[in-house]
Formats: sequence, structure tokens, C-alpha cells
Amino acid sequence: MINALFNQPNYQAARKMLDATVLRHEAIASNIANLETPNYKRLDVSTNFQSELSRAVANKDPNQIASLRPSIEVDPNAAAENKDGNSVQLENELLQLSQNSLTHTATTQMLTGTFLKLRMAITGRSV
Repeated sequence: MINALFNQPNYQAARKMLDATVLRHEAIASNIANLETPNYKRLDVSTNFQSELSRAVANKDPNQIASLRPSIEVDPNAAAENKDGNSVQLENELLQLSQNSLTHTATTQMLTGTFLKLRMAITGRSV
């Protein structure tokens, strides 16, 4: 019974999204820390991760979802606008940080809802 709850595609996808938001937060922190480092290239979560996750969710295969691993890579879309070759823009990083925080919060709330259902099933109470 409990395994069925934790093997649902939506639960697995939420966990993977949470993993990705944590990695993106690390990448953003690194980008901001290296804002003035010459030739530093902006980092982000792999551009393929979101499409692979969407495809796995569409297939409703929890094993395929569980096998996905988000990773950090150099952002291929970031271009250096300064003479020093650095491709980080502070305004963009702050925007990404805000969006990532919202995604993290929403994903955490989805997972919390799953745990509240489990608690209610076990105890008969929601709190």
C-alpha cells in the first residue's frame, strides 16, 4: 500500500523536480559568486532534464522517472556581454533565483500534501 503511494508517477516527478530545484539553486549561487570572474561561464541544470522528465511523466512510468538524474552544465544559451568573457548577468540570476524559489515552494507543497494524506490514513486525523 505505502509502496504504491511512493511509486506513483506524480510523486516521483515531484521528487525529481525538487532535486532539480536544489541543483539550480547551487548553480545560481555559483553564478552570483563568480559574477566578476573573467571567462566564467554561467551554469544551470541540464536543458534536457525538463524534456526528459516531461516525457517520462507522459509515459506514466515511475521507473523511468526514478532513473532520471538532473545535472549541472554550462548554459549553452548564455552569451558573454562583457569584454572579460563572463556570461553571468546579475539581474537574470536574481530573476532565476526568485522563479526557482517559487518552483521549490510549490513542489514542496505538493509533496507535503502526499504526506498529509498518508498521515490521515494512518491516524485518522489531518493534524
